[in-house]
Amino acid sequence: MNQPLGSPIVSVKWLYSNLENPNLVVLDGTINKIFNTETQQIPKARFFDIKKKFSDITGEFPSTFPSEFQFQEEARNLGINNNSIIVVYDDKGIYSSARVWWLFKAFGYNKVSVLNGGFPEWTKQGLPKESMAQFIGEKGDFKANLQPGYMTFFNGMQKASKTKSHTIIDARSSVRFNCEVLEPREGLRSGTIPNSINLPFTDLLENGLLKDKADLKTIFASKITDETKAVIFSCGSGITACVLALGAEIAGYKNLVVYDGSWTEWGSLQPVR
Repeated sequence: MNQPLGSPIVSVKWLYSNLENPNLVVLDGTINKIFNTETQQIPKARFFDIKKKFSDITGEFPSTFPSEFQFQEEARNLGINNNSIIVVYDDKGIYSSARVWWLFKAFGYNKVSVLNGGFPEWTKQGLPKESMAQFIGEKGDFKANLQPGYMTFFNGMQKASKTKSHTIIDARSSVRFNCEVLEPREGLRSGTIPNSINLPFTDLLENGLLKDKADLKTIFASKITDETKAVIFSCGSGITACVLALGAEIAGYKNLVVYDGSWTEWGSLQPVR
């Protein structure tokens, strides 16, 4: 199979050539996708429902990090096993798929890769598709093992911002970061986490594909001036922060953290100064 298990990202060409491997699990991690049999997907894909299945739906903010038990049970319901080789994509290219990748890593599973370019690149290459279908198969034996340090939450973010213990990088667009436009979430104030810097996640992409390792190294080197500090990535609601985590890992950085609540939580709970 020649699966690059150490690689966080694989090409559509690689996925197509390995579709018949019995241990391969293809996940569609498109956010807010409505199940519809008229909707097309990559053959044998299983819908990874971030919002309803893999988030704590009782949480106050969107896409709240799930419990270890919830993640394990929902992954098993998708037929995921401890020997599964997972490739995840989304309909935008590289967007919410990175969140799925990061969730698996946070729960101790590393045999997971993001599909470079996602469904748009798959379509562009003229590769086969099928109608979206519910997964019907045996329950898996996936075992979640929550790892420390992958996620931070409000109290941790407050401390990091105040003490400057981490490099804090915001993945939102520059106009949102600089408060030049309103936040898309109704009622959420504009603003910026103190002591954070901006790197729009779109800066890591070119024609829908993640830039190569050399370019990613250059991009992150211009932002991370102290490599002794861990890095916290934030965004609007913890989704595109994971795109930055993906790029930074490929570029060779360690000690990467995602702020789960991101600006939606911070802007709601932290008073304006």
